Amino acid sequence: MLEQYIEKLKPYVIDLFNKDSSGHDISHLIRTMNTALYIQEKEGGDRIIIGISAFLHDVHRIMQNECGKYVLPKDSISKIKEILQHIDLTDEQVSKICYCIEYHEEYNWNGNNVEDINTLILQDADNLDAIGAIGIGRAFSYGGSHNIMMYDEKMSLDENDNYSESNGNDSSTIYHFYHKLFKLGDNMNTETAKRLACRRIDFMKTFVKEFLDEWYASYEVSSCNDNKNSL
Repeated sequence: MLEQYIEKLKPYVIDLFNKDSSGHDISHLIRTMNTALYIQEKEGGDRIIIGISAFLHDVHRIMQNECGKYVLPKDSISKIKEILQHIDLTDEQVSKICYCIEYHEEYNWNGNNVEDINTLILQDADNLDAIGAIGIGRAFSYGGSHNIMMYDEKMSLDENDNYSESNGNDSSTIYHFYHKLFKLGDNMNTETAKRLACRRIDFMKTFVKEFLDEWYASYEVSSCNDNKNSL
């Protein structure tokens, strides 16, 4: 049943997201949905609610691109309901999907208290797509689309205590890794997501270290042959 719903929604979602260049495109929605469904198999929750909410969770990002300022997920709910009219759902299902989307960026590690398993799984899946190799690519795509510099030497890379999506863009993409992305591994909601996050966080930290080493030309130089011999 979920697959049938998604097929009916695809034309409307593709039409909305086909021009996005910030990393919140249709491929991000599909990856987030697939990851959310994988977590749901391990952790429970409602497969239909989780799948559809993951597929629609970033409508507010498109609204944000159009108006040029931050848009809260809750401000996209009327548009979400409009899209959901194209499939046959109960009022309760629509309400649960809208709840997931409205609260998926409310982080418990910022002192919020989101307990709904469907919402927590959506949040984990969305955050998993923000880290690792794809997360690195998306971070720089977002930075490029919003004229954010890769790195600002004048800014300290100390981590802030709290992160909010609505605080405005970070001073640089590298700063964003410290401000938010490195924190995500320890702040996943489900055990399944925590396990998936470990390798991705390690990979990102290796990348950022290499980036800063190259930026400051402070790395130890080794030849390509030395690297081959170590494999």
